[in-house]
Amino acid sequence: MSPVRENNMWYVYLIRSNKTKHWYTGCATDLRKRFREHNEGLVFSTKGRGPFILIYYEACLNKGDAFTREKYLKTGMGKGYLKNRLKRFLSLTG
Repeated sequence: MSPVRENNMWYVYLIRSNKTKHWYTGCATDLRKRFREHNEGLVFSTKGRGPFILIYYEACLNKGDAFTREKYLKTGMGKGYLKNRLKRFLSLTG
């Protein structure tokens, strides 16, 4: 069995707009590229709201798990999980 290669990973991520302070949760196979696309205004759902900072991400071994996790993090319980997980960050950014 070969080790897991990075390019097989799926990433669920949370970015925050420095402009509006709103959060956006997404999913991608190339996190760096997708983050750059957000900041360059190439993503429809976040266009005009940049610049962004990456504040959280998780890696998954397959697409299904990543999209299930993204869907959960967008729920009330998921948002509560993120707020609890990011308490220190949130207290520093007020």
